[in-house]
Amino acid sequence: MSGGLGAARVEAYLERIGVARPQAPDVAGLRALMRAHLFAVPFENLSVHLGEPIELVEDALVEKVVVRRRGGFCYELNGAFAALLRALGYRVSLLSARVFGAGGVPGPPFAHMALRVDLEEPWLVDVGFGAFAHHPLRLRSRGRQVDPAGVFQVGEAVGGDLDVVMDGVPQYRLDVRGYALADFAPACWWQRTWPGSHFTRSLTCSLPTESGRVTLSGSRLIRTEGGRRVERELGGEAEVLEAYRTLFGIELERVPVVAG
Repeated sequence: MSGGLGAARVEAYLERIGVARPQAPDVAGLRALMRAHLFAVPFENLSVHLGEPIELVEDALVEKVVVRRRGGFCYELNGAFAALLRALGYRVSLLSARVFGAGGVPGPPFAHMALRVDLEEPWLVDVGFGAFAHHPLRLRSRGRQVDPAGVFQVGEAVGGDLDVVMDGVPQYRLDVRGYALADFAPACWWQRTWPGSHFTRSLTCSLPTESGRVTLSGSRLIRTEGGRRVERELGGEAEVLEAYRTLFGIELERVPVVAG
């Protein structure tokens, strides 16, 4: 179990996401850190298709993001970001979420990890859900919250849970209790091994841009600019590897391929 990030690793993490250390653990600093992380560290599931282990241990998650300059999916990205925030003096809790599927039905617990950061009020922070809010969301507010990514609303759900809605579409249902990183390990294993999982059936690497989003899905490059979506099939392995390097800063020795 990690005892927290050391000073050198914190500085390396801040350099990785291209943001200065906040002067204090406040809302302004949190907003800057969250946006910088989203725009620098890709949402990706390449490890699943490269046969790489995914270890839900703080040191391993931070090493992947900072030293190996990779991204990850929710457990990895929010797990690593939580470690950075705690090292900077923020009070952080790991939250379990049930992702809404077709028909508006929430899926199983621990299918997603999000973060609660407690300042003068509690904030929802999420750098691991792909296309989502760029800034922290107020957990106690029940009104519309306008964000560069869309309009969000947090509402009461059964049993004290909270539903998070983006542009009128339910995204996930939050369990407001805090959990340990190890509590997410079974769900993480399931997500990366079950043949029916979204992460085993597809391949993605994605980052927001100032005007939209860029995604590499296998060999298909997808750019969204101002609401306009353009897709292009890349020519071969060399071009795919070059796209990973130039668009996402990821150096790979071979192209990941979805099995089956």
